[in-house]
Amino acid sequence: MSIRVRTAHTADLTPAELDAVRGLLDAAFEGDFGDEDWDHGLGGVHALVHDGSGLAAHGAVVMRRVRHGGRWWRAGYVENVAVRADARRTGLGARVMSELERVVDRAYDFGALSASDEGALLYTSRGWRLWDGQVHALSPLDGIVRLPEEEHSTYVRPALAGSLDPAHELVFDWRDGDVL
Repeated sequence: MSIRVRTAHTADLTPAELDAVRGLLDAAFEGDFGDEDWDHGLGGVHALVHDGSGLAAHGAVVMRRVRHGGRWWRAGYVENVAVRADARRTGLGARVMSELERVVDRAYDFGALSASDEGALLYTSRGWRLWDGQVHALSPLDGIVRLPEEEHSTYVRPALAGSLDPAHELVFDWRDGDVL
């Protein structure tokens, strides 16, 4: 079976490709994937893996601003990672992450993502580290608010900025829906 991996900015994906990605994500997350989740993965670089049956895996990396250690950084935030049910556990998630990590490592100060328990295994096997500090968001109404529920699912990857110090919190920019 021939596997093709492609990276492309959202602007370079056709409407049919975007529809295929949304369909994959809707199926993979079994009804727990909404319009705001979809929106979070747009505007960045997508990694798409195709096999003989079509789109088999996808992930995206988008820029987010994150305050850490007294300054704002450009974080490559990984979103919308999914593998078609019949193609899981075949290495396609790793192929997606390899492409996204290449982008993070070369274009961003560091990488970040929020992982489910199942997804965490993939990320930790690739060197992503569970963030050992506090996680906050800059709320448009309440200023900086702590997100303790995100502190056990936020992972980081050092890139251009090097290692991050968990003694300093991460303050993520605000977005509608789930902040992380």
